[in-house]
Amino acid sequence: MTEWYFGIRPTLDAVAAHAGVSRATASRVVNGGTGVRPHLVEKVRQAVEELRYIPNPAARSLVTRRTGAVAVIVAEPETRFFSDPFFSQQIRGIGKELSAHDTQLVLLLVEDADDYGRVSRYLAGGHVDGALAFSLHEEDPLPAITRGAGVLTVFGGRPGFPTSVPYVDADNRGGAREAVRHLLAIGRKRIAHIAGPLDQTASTDRLAGYRDVLPEADPALVAEGAFTSESGAEAMSQLLARRPNLDAVFAGNDLMASGALRVLRDSGRRVPEDVALVGFDDMASVAEATDPPLTTVRQEIEEMGRLMARLLLRGLDQGGAVVAPPASVITPTALVRRASA
Repeated sequence: MTEWYFGIRPTLDAVAAHAGVSRATASRVVNGGTGVRPHLVEKVRQAVEELRYIPNPAARSLVTRRTGAVAVIVAEPETRFFSDPFFSQQIRGIGKELSAHDTQLVLLLVEDADDYGRVSRYLAGGHVDGALAFSLHEEDPLPAITRGAGVLTVFGGRPGFPTSVPYVDADNRGGAREAVRHLLAIGRKRIAHIAGPLDQTASTDRLAGYRDVLPEADPALVAEGAFTSESGAEAMSQLLARRPNLDAVFAGNDLMASGALRVLRDSGRRVPEDVALVGFDDMASVAEATDPPLTTVRQEIEEMGRLMARLLLRGLDQGGAVVAPPASVITPTALVRRASA
């Protein structure tokens, strides 16, 4: 093995010489090009490993016209992003997929209106190859911003508007139907729903699933939360004030369900004996930590993140063109039965 000492960095020419190939061939292999015979590819890769060659990012970008970075844009304030385990799971999936393809994740949070201008300037400046945008709200300017910047984009969650941009989402409506049918199957008659913010399609889809099963449900049995534990507690208080005889609750996510559970207990109601409770997400840090453990609808949050990154990378590998376009993905959900219902 050739030894490289402090301050001496192996060059691409050194890799080519060590592998016994031309510099052009070594460059094609290092930069992910095609048309190189397999045995030469193996020789170059072995030389890279033995010499501990690290490609120069600036030189590589001139060859590939890629920055090696992807923006992950979350349309939520810092307080919610860092307190909701949903986001950490999705970012974990995205990060794993990007890392496997030697691509850097750049996180951009949108706290208020001023941040949209900052994000727009960053994307237009050519700092990233593409963008993953999720937690979009109604009339969110992010789709127009990514389109105006000419940045290939994949959405997390079904957009609330017609678009050819691919997205990855869970079967929110189907999962909600399964949750409500389960509550009916165990004999519950007065089933309430705590919806998430109704300017997001995940919330409206779950509400639609509730109404699919209970088309004549009392409107007073529906309250809106904000996907936080505190909002779930507040919504539960409203529901109990309106309909104190309710006997089941389907909450639009696990955090709101945990808040609802606290209020039910404080009101003297037993779960599940008096009121059965079902959440949505199946985040272990929440669903398994409640007392009793939470029956909930599982969505594959981390896998959805990986799928978002995979769709984007596939588009970038094909020259940044929308692949006819890439097919959006709806992942299945499944009811996970625990002690709360």
